[in-house]
Amino acid sequence: MGKQGTPRIPRPEFQNAELFLEMKDYQFRGPETLTCCDPSIGRRTSWVGDNQRNSKTVLLPGLKNDSAKYSASKGIYGGKRHLWFRKHVRSIALMLGLMGFILLLDSLMVSIFDLGKFQHHSSQRESSGLKEQDRGTYISEAEPPIQMYGRLLNLASSALAKKEFKQEKSSFWEEPYHKASAWKPCADRKDPTNLGRFDKNNGYILISANGGLNQQRVAICNAVAVASLLNATLVLPRFLYSNVWNDPSQFGDIYQEEYFMNILKGEINIVKELPPHLGSVDIEARGSLVTDADLVKEAKPVDYIRNILPLLLRNGVVHFLGFGNRLGFDPLPSELQLNLLQRLRCKCNFHALKFVPKIQQVGSLLVRRIRKYPAVQSMLDKQLLGNFMPSNPSSEHDAASGPFKYLALHLRFEVDMVAYSLCEFGGGENEKKELQAYREIHFPLLIERLKNSSRISPADLRKLGRCPLTPEEAALVLAGLGFKRGTYIYLAGSHIYGGKSRMDSFTSLFPNLVTKETLLTSNELAPLKNFSSQLAALDFIACATANVFAMTDSGSQLSSLVSGFRTYYGGGRAPTLRPNKKRLAAILSEYDTIGWNSFEDRVKKMIEEGQRMRVRGHGRSIYRQPICPECMCRAQ
Repeated sequence: MGKQGTPRIPRPEFQNAELFLEMKDYQFRGPETLTCCDPSIGRRTSWVGDNQRNSKTVLLPGLKNDSAKYSASKGIYGGKRHLWFRKHVRSIALMLGLMGFILLLDSLMVSIFDLGKFQHHSSQRESSGLKEQDRGTYISEAEPPIQMYGRLLNLASSALAKKEFKQEKSSFWEEPYHKASAWKPCADRKDPTNLGRFDKNNGYILISANGGLNQQRVAICNAVAVASLLNATLVLPRFLYSNVWNDPSQFGDIYQEEYFMNILKGEINIVKELPPHLGSVDIEARGSLVTDADLVKEAKPVDYIRNILPLLLRNGVVHFLGFGNRLGFDPLPSELQLNLLQRLRCKCNFHALKFVPKIQQVGSLLVRRIRKYPAVQSMLDKQLLGNFMPSNPSSEHDAASGPFKYLALHLRFEVDMVAYSLCEFGGGENEKKELQAYREIHFPLLIERLKNSSRISPADLRKLGRCPLTPEEAALVLAGLGFKRGTYIYLAGSHIYGGKSRMDSFTSLFPNLVTKETLLTSNELAPLKNFSSQLAALDFIACATANVFAMTDSGSQLSSLVSGFRTYYGGGRAPTLRPNKKRLAAILSEYDTIGWNSFEDRVKKMIEEGQRMRVRGHGRSIYRQPICPECMCRAQ
């Protein structure tokens, strides 16, 4: 991708066909040979050895042929050897000059898309694009690259090299369905049927949300809907501390409390604390503690009316411990409640939950670094960054140059997801032992379940589309969609299982890869350091405001919430790329024989199918698919 509209450097005319073929091999070499590259920024550190070898490859055959002509008169040739060199010195010099020109051209093409052009200061980066934050980022720097599809990577590398000489850009930079702009945000509209319904309060609802930022967000919005359903007062949600996330942040550390309460005022009652007469009550002893074991996943609203409302009326308070995905979307007791509860969840998610100024300020700095443009671009910018992004560029130069386009990628290949999937990823016995050890420590219930059930083979899991996409597979998809080698890619999160050994395949095709850690200095990240949910908010912002958002797992909370946010506020100009993992597995199963053109066609059709504009279907998440009358309105 990179900056669009970059002038194309003309392809040089080659006088020597053999030389052209030799240099072509050099230029289109596969990723496994790029060992001297810095994978994060695509800059070649040294090509001296290849220079010398290429010179010998081209020149020695010519010398051998000429020497053969004089083999019959060996003595004469030996005596006039210096005359031959004088006669051909211009040809030799021309050939060497041409080689030098080609190498210079090659370096120039790489430098056009060098990260240094995009980033704020070169001193802010480490020599590697993905800084090593801890063992979760790069597990083993010394391990060799792991590849599963070497032949396809070579084809992709050649295809990307050819595309650098062409002006066309991938069609996936744009939203393909214009009907997507026919729906407008309107979940913040007032509902006259809801006025005055809180004159009588049935009690207080307290929730303690578990998980990370995105799980907590879903829990908050569901709690708002439950409070409305039960005609109860909601206490500002609390967040459980998890030794997985290691984040003590509470609601007010991430979201603006007063803003949240004001936006939902008139819809439900919200207070910051329980009243004194309930504040000292032992809720568990009173029988008002409700855990996930007491409520099935995606419980129906009628379950709350039958089981929770009597408890609330009897004790005056109910505490949902670990409350998350415990409220389904359909069916609801009545059409009126359907409209009200769905709209409330949308209003909470898309309007009431605003990041605190501290997060907005660092987020705006991150977006400006990515775009090299200081002004607001869209409604998404306004909603997520508040007043920290000015409405107009700061200078005429900024207005003339405009922002860089970038693609944000949520690459779900963390060790916990990889281990839980029970799939194999080409790492051999070391990988199997490492993932099994991780399961035994972190997923003991999974281990027990496997002992008492038949296990699906890793090969069958992959065919069923149940395996997380590797960085290598993600890179092949992007290459198949026509994105160029210079595409500027923001990676959400950087804790990739396998680290550099896994990312080498990706960065060999797309070297312009950045994260929040490479774009922001330690001092700039300091206010959010050691708070994983607050850092995750930066990824949320960078993904939601990207020109294109690509995911590898449509079931993840971040991907679902970000794609829904882009649908709600994107105005039909915020494309999202969702791979169908089952279809992709079928395509990649032919990696030994499939041609690149066929691979491109099939990958494009797969993504286009996932981009179709759809009104929310029965039971579908309103956070991911907000196109429905309860959440959005048709444009007039």
